[in-house]
Amino acid sequence: MTAANAQIADKLKFNESGLIPAIAQQHDSGEILMMAWMNRDAVIETLDTGRVCYFSRSRGKLWRKGESSGQVQKLIDFRYDCDQDTVLVQVDQLGVACHTGRRNCFYFAARDGVEVVISEPEVSVEDLYGKK
Repeated sequence: MTAANAQIADKLKFNESGLIPAIAQQHDSGEILMMAWMNRDAVIETLDTGRVCYFSRSRGKLWRKGESSGQVQKLIDFRYDCDQDTVLVQVDQLGVACHTGRRNCFYFAARDGVEVVISEPEVSVEDLYGKK
């Protein structure tokens, strides 16, 4: 851990659970890929390694994006908002970002009062995680 990265993490405002929302955006297209949570350790690891790391609330531990699927996010730029309570990670996404096999997690749309699925999976969940 570098002192500079620890100082950046110390500036951020984590919620009562020690988490901060992190939005992942494809750096060259501007596409919003996903939203996840980071804790202080995930922020520091992301800054130190250049590979995006989140905190999995369901597993209760650090989650290195792509560790089980191979769909890695390489950090291009790390930003935070004016209130210092939301993080934007601009990334180079290798493969799909969503655990459903879609390019991004935002595939539901409200259109004329109806929920519409606007993208289909690019890869099967079985292929992503080796499960049936």
